[in-house]
Amino acid sequence: MFALVSPDKIQLPPGSVVRLPATWDEYQALNRQRGDGSIPRLKYRNGEVLLMSPLPQHGKDAHVIAAVITTLLDHDEREYDAFTPVTMELPEESGIEPDYCFYINNWEAVAGKKRINWRVDPPPDLVLEIDVTSYSDVEDYLPYRVPEVWLFKKNQLRIHQLAGEVYSLQSQSRFFPKVDIQGIIDRCIQLAYDRNTSAAIRDLKQRLSDRDS
Repeated sequence: MFALVSPDKIQLPPGSVVRLPATWDEYQALNRQRGDGSIPRLKYRNGEVLLMSPLPQHGKDAHVIAAVITTLLDHDEREYDAFTPVTMELPEESGIEPDYCFYINNWEAVAGKKRINWRVDPPPDLVLEIDVTSYSDVEDYLPYRVPEVWLFKKNQLRIHQLAGEVYSLQSQSRFFPKVDIQGIIDRCIQLAYDRNTSAAIRDLKQRLSDRDS
């Protein structure tokens, strides 16, 4: 399959990334052309649009890590909200689609909302991005001032936290400061591919229960 991006059709081979010069209006037109689907993924920044057709590994890794996050939050009886898929947009400036976003400290600010105004409402507390195709860039979240971005690439979790006007790499998440999050994710990803996602999450729940007993 070859890549085709036209006013009538978008066709991308799995795992491919296409970068094109574009105006904000052209990016919006591609969004409308895609309709209610989430493929290809679209991103707008600095007068260009990026299109990405994810591989199955992308979706599986995202689901496993998101399940780890919700399992840890549920175990600690913390309230939160999560969104996927979601499009974050600042008109004429930025458009991006994280794999998952989580409201943890600020969940009440978006409770019950069916639409989020990214200029007015607080950003997600935590964003998860899976990078299999070199499409993701933590700097894309600077305009939204997302406090923490998890980038999972080459089986390594990179935790980026906002410090002033830049993101800095950290060894621990501010939301799970006492947890070996890389170790947990390593084990869950391995179990998910050796068996399945449900086995990985059951194992995590059991280990959390054993830790508390």
